[in-house]
Amino acid sequence: MWGRNVYDSISKFLQFQLTVNVVAVVVAFTGACITQDSPLKAVQMLWVNLIMDTFASLALATEPPTEALLLRKPYGRNKPLISRTMLKNILGHAAYQLVIIFTLLFVGAWTGGPPRPGTPGRRGERS
Repeated sequence: MWGRNVYDSISKFLQFQLTVNVVAVVVAFTGACITQDSPLKAVQMLWVNLIMDTFASLALATEPPTEALLLRKPYGRNKPLISRTMLKNILGHAAYQLVIIFTLLFVGAWTGGPPRPGTPGRRGERS
């Protein structure tokens, strides 16, 4: 029971981490290519990675095993750790997150975004 629970926790952790890292790398690379400046600096990416590692590992390490795990067939020795379904989930969630982030990044810049302190607002008043 514990072995299957550990395997499931590792799979969930990998799926979460790979999704976050794929999104971070694509945002940094695309942002650097399009805007000539990365939206995520190196230190920011390290902090995001550190926080995501910590919370994900805590959440998955504290998940107790259930009796339902014993009803499932064991995984084979040669079965890959990242299954086809996991890969689809990773790419699907990454695509969803990228759409949201790029919408905020590029549409926000296109509409002008919020006025910066000390600069004229949209109507010409000082904020």
